[in-house]
Amino acid sequence: MTPPDTLPAPSSTIAWADPARAEAFARWLAAVAPPHGLAPATLRLASADASFRRYFRIDAPAMPGGSAIVMDAPPDKEDSRPFVQIASLMADAGLRAPRVLAWDAEHGFLLLDDLGRRTMLDVIDPADGAAALPLYRKAIDALVAWQVSSRPAVLPVYDEALLRRELALFPEWYLGAYRQVKLEGADAATLASAFDQIVARNLAAPQVFVHRDFMPRNLMVDDHDPAAPLGVLDFQDAVYGPITYDIASLMRDAFLSWDEDLVIDVTVRYWEAARKAGLPVGDDFGAFYAEVEWMGLQRHLKVAGIFARLTLRDGKPRYLADTPRFIGYIRSTCDRYRALGPLLKVLDRIEGTEVATGYAFGRV
Repeated sequence: MTPPDTLPAPSSTIAWADPARAEAFARWLAAVAPPHGLAPATLRLASADASFRRYFRIDAPAMPGGSAIVMDAPPDKEDSRPFVQIASLMADAGLRAPRVLAWDAEHGFLLLDDLGRRTMLDVIDPADGAAALPLYRKAIDALVAWQVSSRPAVLPVYDEALLRRELALFPEWYLGAYRQVKLEGADAATLASAFDQIVARNLAAPQVFVHRDFMPRNLMVDDHDPAAPLGVLDFQDAVYGPITYDIASLMRDAFLSWDEDLVIDVTVRYWEAARKAGLPVGDDFGAFYAEVEWMGLQRHLKVAGIFARLTLRDGKPRYLADTPRFIGYIRSTCDRYRALGPLLKVLDRIEGTEVATGYAFGRV
């Protein structure tokens, strides 16, 4: 879920499009309030995210921090069962994740622990990577603990079909709907060839539990205990897939960019911690880093498509403002690997960034 209090100003008036749902919520809240010490009159909007979920904060004096979070997940649009399942898996792995304190499965109302108001993204100074390292070390600790707890046949598999469905968002929504470009002929063949290579590389990676949005915006800082582990949110789409995915997500963020020195530094720290924990990251960091970049490329193409869709279909234009960051990630990775040079030429032509002098030698 998107961290609490990311909207400009929480409101004490909760709007409901469906009166019947509003009544069901009122009944549920009245039932769960007494045993959990909730103060219903204090309910206010905490955040809304890129899905159809909403989050409310409510005073709960007996709980840590004095408040709790209520999730509104309409069952016809959002299945809350994966959230409940994965919250339990994360607790079993020793992560600081929200506990599900009450759940109305029929209506999609959940009462959760409140992990605080500040995300890792909120407290990072984008101009001071060195100061951010302690937080990234905490993120690595959480990620390694999550991956060590992995086992097959528990979460959906991040298989070829899913990888390709995600990649298809890029030509459909970013190129087609947003850029108004339909690739044909040689250009379409270039994109298809690149997608084939991306899928093959990523399917070859060892498999672990994958959060799928493991980034500073979804990691919570404990306001009361600076030494506490980071809290983990937005995990309901977790799968069993490439071990490279979450570290690529962490260091190639949707809302924050670092220079490559820091990216490599943190990735090395993760790789060393993962090796020490017995995770299958290999003995050659250079080879591992290349696989992280290929995994990141799949994610960047997907997210560029999702951000365009959020703008054009769902009326959430703020996401498109971060799309140039992803196009930059895509271009940088394509420029590094010779096999992706043809894709870079196609993208540069579409983006208007084609360079007449050609491309750098020394790519791998």
